[in-house]
Amino acid sequence: MEADPIAFVTDNTELAPVAFVPELRLRQAGEPIGLWELSEGEYHSEQPPPFWAFAWAGGQALARYLLDHPESVAGLRVLDVATGSGLVAIAAARSGAAHVRAVDIDPVAVAAVGCNAEANGVADRVEGAVEDVLDGDADGFDLVLAGDAFYSKAMSDRMTDFLRRAARHGARVLAGDPERKFLRRELFRLAAGYEVPVPKVLEGVRVRRTSIWELPGRTGQGERPGR
Repeated sequence: MEADPIAFVTDNTELAPVAFVPELRLRQAGEPIGLWELSEGEYHSEQPPPFWAFAWAGGQALARYLLDHPESVAGLRVLDVATGSGLVAIAAARSGAAHVRAVDIDPVAVAAVGCNAEANGVADRVEGAVEDVLDGDADGFDLVLAGDAFYSKAMSDRMTDFLRRAARHGARVLAGDPERKFLRRELFRLAAGYEVPVPKVLEGVRVRRTSIWELPGRTGQGERPGR
């Protein structure tokens, strides 16, 4: 990989509309670039997968939901976790969020977020950061977003614990998930559902049923006691 992550992103992608969210454009790779294998929804690779190079189904659905329901994000402080390309963060900004922090542990992903935010005219409201926030509680944010973040058991366990803490601290939590097997659906309530076009080379199908899930907050505000 090139030493300059922005150059790596621009050299290996093309700016193109997102299939299910054509209002937005992302720098996307035409084909997988051989960094990972897909096996029943769990990724196995010695190198981090280039999540930032594709518009994954969960992120597309969550972006669509935010653009169609701007009242759910307008004026809020938003945290987009495991942001990848920044698609969800950009949709939040375009829908009127006051400020969006888009975090990922991959520096190349954060470089892609910057490129994509600029391409969509929201660079002033989307802040990319190389950060692992999953041991925290999202203090200071009104809305926490997670698109397609339940692709392995280890990731799902950490993400779920984080999202539950965020909800208990008062943040609204929305997740987009295309029926990955590791999402603990019993903890969430269904907010919306979509049929999202996806690259067959990545998912094995051309369309994935993808749902928007909301995590109930404090006990007395929708969360089941004891959960």
